[in-house]
Amino acid sequence: MLKSNIAVGLDIGTTKVCVVVAEKDESGKLNVLGKGRSNSDGLQRATVVNINKTVASIKAAVADAERESSIRIRGVNVGISGAHVHCIHSNSEISINQTGIVNESDVRRFLEKAKTNIRYLDIDHEIIHVIPQEFIVDDQEGLLDPIGMAGTTMRGSAYIVVGLKTKIRNIRQCVEKAGLEISAITFEPVASGMAVMKEREKKSGVVVIDIGGGTTEVALYIDGAIRYSEVIKVAGNDVTHDIAHGIRALYEVAEDLKIKHGCAHSKLMGDDEELLIEGIEGRPQKSVPKSSLTMIIEARMLEILELVRDSIKRSGYYEYLNAGAIITGGGSLLPGTEELAHEVLGLDVRKGTPEGVSGGIKEAVNNPMYATVMGLVAHSFENNLSAAHSYDPVIEPMPKEELPSQQEEVVVPQEPQSPAGKKIVDRFKNFWDNL
Repeated sequence: MLKSNIAVGLDIGTTKVCVVVAEKDESGKLNVLGKGRSNSDGLQRATVVNINKTVASIKAAVADAERESSIRIRGVNVGISGAHVHCIHSNSEISINQTGIVNESDVRRFLEKAKTNIRYLDIDHEIIHVIPQEFIVDDQEGLLDPIGMAGTTMRGSAYIVVGLKTKIRNIRQCVEKAGLEISAITFEPVASGMAVMKEREKKSGVVVIDIGGGTTEVALYIDGAIRYSEVIKVAGNDVTHDIAHGIRALYEVAEDLKIKHGCAHSKLMGDDEELLIEGIEGRPQKSVPKSSLTMIIEARMLEILELVRDSIKRSGYYEYLNAGAIITGGGSLLPGTEELAHEVLGLDVRKGTPEGVSGGIKEAVNNPMYATVMGLVAHSFENNLSAAHSYDPVIEPMPKEELPSQQEEVVVPQEPQSPAGKKIVDRFKNFWDNL
């Protein structure tokens, strides 16, 4: 039986691809029907650099989600991020229709005019979506939903998200080559915020910090609307690279050490101990003090949080963050991250996990690394995107598709390591050389 009350989120990240299939229950909560996850190695800093590797990762995650949910996936709300995405504030003003009561058509005209009022959108960029910030009907200010209000004119502001056409096209290619249809493309900081924020925090003023594998995303919400966002090109993978350089180990070994023994704040490390490290290509094992591992991690996490603090200060909204900060994403899972963030940012901090989730596999997505994909699902329901697709049950086992033998690559220049990051690596190289 076809179902149209289902939404699917697709988060194509630098280190992982996540898919979630969910429906909305009678209480308004998201009932998770299935999820899928696969490793991602076709992206750098949230930007596609290898089409076929990314397509293969999407197919693998989708296949897992279809098996778990018994739903054939068609349309998806796909997230987008990266330093190429930026936001523009735009003001708009229109006359209200002849009835004198604001309706949906008036809101659409308001947003269309906000788009046409952008002065500096060049031909290389395209608009991803338009987010209303505030409506003013005659002299009634601070309206988030003006429909039904009486007046003659409506003015206000909108937050317009734009990105490079070529990089958006690469995302579209990957999704479509994986056999899916795109219901919408959503800016990931918006999705993450929607998943982890409580309504009171959103109104009081809060910053959502999503520390992923390739990027750290910052989004500030004041008076119920997004006011500022930024994508920072330093994140969790940089921590792992620092460990690998510092202790001279394989990346996979460094990642395993980070997950099992990592701590972001030396004050919370606990007792020191020697950690055994696998030798490279048959070389003998060696050991590293846990205190040294913590020192490497803390240095890079400190840099990330200082960049976040600088971003917040640049926004001009720091003094309005009465609800403090929410840290989410896979990078927030390191013990001590909340405490270090509190010290660096000077704000109250809590860890963010997806809100408003129900169902038998609720605990499976009750994790900061699923914040973005759950936000994509929530965004689909809020904007009625699920109505565009009907989903049918999977009746027969799905065949495993052959992966393409040749790899279609998107060539991008390698990013130079940041001066701050190079200093960190050099410092730990010298540390180990002098042991």
